[in-house]
Amino acid sequence: MNKNHDKFREQDNQEKATDTVYGVHAVTDALKENLGNKLYIQDDLRGKNVDQIKQLASDKKVGISFVSKEKLKEMSESGVHQGFVLKTSAYAYKDLSELLAITAEQDNPLLIILDGLTDPHNLGSILRTADATGVSGLIIPKHRSVGVTPVVAKTSTGAVNHMPIARVTNLSQTLDKLKDAGFWIFGTDMDGTPHDKWQTQGKIALIIGAEGAGITQNIKKQVDEMITISMKGHVQSLNAGVAAGILMYEWARKFQG
Repeated sequence: MNKNHDKFREQDNQEKATDTVYGVHAVTDALKENLGNKLYIQDDLRGKNVDQIKQLASDKKVGISFVSKEKLKEMSESGVHQGFVLKTSAYAYKDLSELLAITAEQDNPLLIILDGLTDPHNLGSILRTADATGVSGLIIPKHRSVGVTPVVAKTSTGAVNHMPIARVTNLSQTLDKLKDAGFWIFGTDMDGTPHDKWQTQGKIALIIGAEGAGITQNIKKQVDEMITISMKGHVQSLNAGVAAGILMYEWARKFQG
């Protein structure tokens, strides 16, 4: 029990650290989106990336400090910073009503709902694919789920700045509101409709379950239809980011193709 409390307390602390991004792509995109407050560059770093990012920071009127590699390692919590750390404004989550307003203007919107996802690399990967496939937005729970962290920002390579994310307190109530707004709720499961037979017309919300545990039982009761990804090998489950990617591209293929 104590281990679980420690785990979730650690996640809460990580989620508060949304004022830092690091790495060439994440820093560049955050600067372009006018999110930068202060840029830190490794003091012995040279090359094209340094010149370009310095110029971008200057254009955006963001202050620059040159610090040691060890200091950047500390600031990025040992992340792969590539010589750049940017202090930013805290990530601004959307309200559910804002996401619904966005989808109201679209013919065939897709919302991705993450049920208890805890791996920041998976969230970053999902954001990157969601941006690439034209997904309307993401919904994540406020508790017991990873939020936008520096690792998420780096893994998403800037997609986090372009994909609206709503953070909700009660996922079950959120599904009720989505149904009231005309959404069909789909989930991922070992048993269900094969993903190539998935009917994706209309307003769609797709739930991706937590790594290993899948979708929680109370949420399953609200799902209109389960979708399964056909697999021929011996392993009968996929990484959450991979599974989400396959289904997002299936949706995009049918809707956009």
